[in-house]
Amino acid sequence: MSNVSNVENLSPQVIRSLAKEIADLCNDPPEGIKIFPNDEDITDIQAHIEGPAGTPYAGGSFRMKLVLGKNFPSEPPKGFFLTRIFHPNVASNGEICVNTLKKDWKAELGIKHILLTIKCLLIVPNPESALNEEAGKLLLEQYEDYSTRAKLYTEIHAKPMKCMEEKEIPSLSKNCLEGPLAKKHAGDKKVIDKKKKEKKKVLKRL
Repeated sequence: MSNVSNVENLSPQVIRSLAKEIADLCNDPPEGIKIFPNDEDITDIQAHIEGPAGTPYAGGSFRMKLVLGKNFPSEPPKGFFLTRIFHPNVASNGEICVNTLKKDWKAELGIKHILLTIKCLLIVPNPESALNEEAGKLLLEQYEDYSTRAKLYTEIHAKPMKCMEEKEIPSLSKNCLEGPLAKKHAGDKKVIDKKKKEKKKVLKRL
């Protein structure tokens, strides 16, 4: 997975168009999808996709990223799941295989279309173009086993979003640190400290 920025290789027109679409997605995100743009690198787009109901991924929050190459939008971006997932169309390194990012790509297709397509892939996997052969085989031959394995991965790796390190998602981190839960923990700490002081006073008297 490349971490090299390609901003300098994109034309000003592409950058403006991309910035507008990302801003629109932040203000009005598709259902079950939340986007986290990188202010320092517009070609690095991260998002969380909620596991669709009625699938083995339900209840999970899957972090993924799109990496835009220097020839975008003439060439499709690459998609990766950063959250581990058991899925026929996701390789062990997280790479996503979907026709929209391959042979069906068109320059006019936007980021929203890509994200919705990837979400749909969680609902309807395509075992015919499997990157994870084991998952593809189980999906076709032993669906219950496939579903059980996918649910287990979801349970272990895709818990709903919790506080993350500030370097990853600053806005979330700030909210978590200043939210009611954080205040509760701060209050609990004060009570504990007070009890410790009282205990020390008692011991001194003894």
